[in-house]
Amino acid sequence: MKITLHATPDITPRPLIAEVILETGALLNIDRADVKPKGGEVVIDVPQDECERVVAAFKKRGATITCLKQPIIKDDDECVNCGACISVCPTGVISFRDDWSVQMDLDKCVQCGACVTMCPHSALTVGK
Repeated sequence: MKITLHATPDITPRPLIAEVILETGALLNIDRADVKPKGGEVVIDVPQDECERVVAAFKKRGATITCLKQPIIKDDDECVNCGACISVCPTGVISFRDDWSVQMDLDKCVQCGACVTMCPHSALTVGK
């Protein structure tokens, strides 16, 4: 499962992720990070069976966490299966099926938003 850690100025100088790994023993993978002194966000891949404990450990330290149930949402009514999103996806989330329709493997998505920007029909949105 993927979660987003919303970094605020009061928590950015702390080794928050390291503390949570040490406390929970969970193996976390940072998929994407955009953190500056004033804040930002980190998308973290958490093993499904560890997610509840990891989220609780972050919250105990004052972090705001959002669980990403669906990182990118595709509006099938707007999508014309042009494939413009495929070429810009850095993690290979999007591909063509045998019938040339666009398919998505959302487990790989790091929510970078490149596909959303590229879509000429605004068929893609970043999920919450």
